[in-house]
Amino acid sequence: MTADPKETITVENVVASTGIGQELDLQSVAMDLEGADYDPEQFPGLVYRTTDPKSAALIFRSGKIVCTGANSIEAVHESLDIVFEELRALQIPIEDPEITVQNIVTSADLGESLNLNAIAIGLGLEHIEYEPEQFPGLVYRLDEPEVVALLFGSGKVVVTGGTSPEDAAAAVDVIVEELNGLGLLD
Repeated sequence: MTADPKETITVENVVASTGIGQELDLQSVAMDLEGADYDPEQFPGLVYRTTDPKSAALIFRSGKIVCTGANSIEAVHESLDIVFEELRALQIPIEDPEITVQNIVTSADLGESLNLNAIAIGLGLEHIEYEPEQFPGLVYRLDEPEVVALLFGSGKVVVTGGTSPEDAAAAVDVIVEELNGLGLLD
């Protein structure tokens, strides 16, 4: 292993939720909000995409909003601020809703190929799912931090379920420590 795998961590997607505390007439909002996609036959929410930063806001009749596709927590806040402004422009009164990060998906690279069969045996079945016929990655459920890591033979790792970027760094540390302990990383 050459470089520190934590230096390769990239945020791929941040999912956050918020709510504006009131019900919305999505049909009416869709007609007035330029670029909105609303097809209740396909999906119960209105989809509004922002381009800078890039994300999609899923707006539901209940007033709940889920933001997905952003690549940082800051981008989530910027995207939702745009959504709030657009809704205010439609005369929908919105205070300053609380935004909760639900999930951060990150990727990292351990810098060498992995023997997933040996890892599955070494880490034990209680935290591992590995069925290569079904899915090429090994699913590793960590207790601390409480995340799920997908390990691939290429050495790539995807960490999901965290709510802060620090969760991914902690997960990579745990994985490297475990694999080193098993003699499965050089």
